[in-house]
Amino acid sequence: MTGPRALLGRTALAGLPAECRPLIEPGAAGPGVVHLGLGAFFRAHQAIYTEEAMASAGGDWGIVAVAPRSRAVHDALRAQDLMFAVASTAARRTDVRVVAALTGVVHAAGDPDGVVALLADPRIRVVTLTLTEKAYVPAGETAVITGLLTRGLLARARADAGPLAVVSCDNLPGNGARLRELIGRTVRADTRAQEWIAGNVTFPGTTVDRIVPAVTPGTLDLVRERLGVTDLAAVRAEPYRQWIIEDAFPHGRPAWDRAGAVLTADTGPYDELKLRTLNGLHSSLAYLGALAGRATIAETLALPQARVFAELLLAEEILPTLTPPEGIDPAAYGRSVLDRFANPAIHHRTLQIATDGSHKLPARIVRTVLDRRAQGAPTPWAALVVAAWMRFVQGTADDGRPLPLDDPLADRIRSALATAGPGPAGVVAALLDLRAVFPSEFAHDTTLRKLIVGWLTTLTRRGAAATLAGM
Repeated sequence: MTGPRALLGRTALAGLPAECRPLIEPGAAGPGVVHLGLGAFFRAHQAIYTEEAMASAGGDWGIVAVAPRSRAVHDALRAQDLMFAVASTAARRTDVRVVAALTGVVHAAGDPDGVVALLADPRIRVVTLTLTEKAYVPAGETAVITGLLTRGLLARARADAGPLAVVSCDNLPGNGARLRELIGRTVRADTRAQEWIAGNVTFPGTTVDRIVPAVTPGTLDLVRERLGVTDLAAVRAEPYRQWIIEDAFPHGRPAWDRAGAVLTADTGPYDELKLRTLNGLHSSLAYLGALAGRATIAETLALPQARVFAELLLAEEILPTLTPPEGIDPAAYGRSVLDRFANPAIHHRTLQIATDGSHKLPARIVRTVLDRRAQGAPTPWAALVVAAWMRFVQGTADDGRPLPLDDPLADRIRSALATAGPGPAGVVAALLDLRAVFPSEFAHDTTLRKLIVGWLTTLTRRGAAATLAGM
């Protein structure tokens, strides 16, 4: 009998509740997919889709997952025979299932040549990535992984190891095209490599969706209680999930459609719907909630008038800029998003969502504002979001507690604030000059600037909770 301190692994499977066991035999599938990034979202999303695809249609599509820097999850998975559990948590029900889609893990920082060799292996026919928005700029720590991807593609070209699909699953509009452009820039001096990649490698775009909070001790405790064994790589997620995939795979793919993924010729409308609606509302509530001292999005949405604010932003400013995918009601989608946010069992931290704002705001808020202004309409609610970000990056919540500035442009933001003129107007002027965040047509819109200054003045004087309550 398995003791509560035993680790999840093959020897523990027989003692697990039947509904918690993997859908496939661990280690039975050969490798067919490499995934770059070993974070919680991958484990709760792509790994589940791939296991369900193999359970439904078979095939050697086992995933070899690459950990970019930290060894913690990598080492935990090796100790657990490459298995982990996902707890799907609704308000009144939690389902836990062990996933056995992995056939290997590699630590990129410790074995970069191993990653390159893996990418050149002819058995690998699909590469997927979840590296965050920062990976798509040619600098920074996460760009190291895209550098290894480029080396792997060059090695694959030299070996003529067969065609490949490289699938970005990061939260960016046109993520496939962006990744293709990034790889193209890195090989522009090698004409032969350019030709091989153009003829053998596709970069399908995707839209991904599932709320996956950061792992906490409570996550591990919940899974331990349900399984009776310890799982150091467990994750928690909401029940809802979505994966829209451009169907461009030159050498086959897992039967992801059997697991509920949507294969399409164009992911663009899905991108915009999700980025502007779900992600736009997420960031909006995250900055206001963090200022108000609320730890999670669900707590933020419970603030007086917070849902009213979100519904106004959605109905008056986001939805009029969208051309939704055929058969989807964007208003109903938006309402379902807010219902998902209100799930009290999903402790999605405001500070987690508030990271990397300089990379997130352009796609999530700024483009909505530009489109709405081009339609001749005001954008008071999006202006409040921009003001909340500007208040957030100043580094203190409304009660005086420090707020972290975890952002790739942190130094530039601090420098702008240090040289800003007096009062909210000075802060707005200084931060609107950050062209990586706010394009010139946004910054030079005097009506918009006045709205942002007005909201920042109110947030500074009254705080986020009182600002929302007084709407």
